[in-house]
Amino acid sequence: MEEEMVMKMQVDQVPAGVSAGMIIFWVVFYLFFAYCIARLAKKFGMPIGKAFVWAVIPIANVFLLLKLAAKPYWWFVLLLIPIVNIVITVLIWMSICERMSKPGWWGIMIGLVPFANIVFFLMLVFGKGEATVKV
Repeated sequence: MEEEMVMKMQVDQVPAGVSAGMIIFWVVFYLFFAYCIARLAKKFGMPIGKAFVWAVIPIANVFLLLKLAAKPYWWFVLLLIPIVNIVITVLIWMSICERMSKPGWWGIMIGLVPFANIVFFLMLVFGKGEATVKV
């Protein structure tokens, strides 16, 4: 009973603005990365509007990345398997990077290395260059 009271007091001490601010932050963060994926898809020849809709929908964005990487859609099932999903993610990003005429190790950086993944992803999205093969 005491634990419930302590927990309730702790929850009551968090200002409502902090919770709302965090929600707004994560929504803006999500929309920014959806825009980045859509912009990447535009480099592959897909219209930005259609690509953004695919990028915003949570599971559809994985299928969009599979399409950009020219990988079969059944790879989605492999992404659901622990440990295997790490390898598949790296292979997807390696393929996307190679199709953008970037070295394959960029895909390893995007798929595995914290903080560097953001830098390489943004360089891929906002850097110069178009995809060698259109979708």
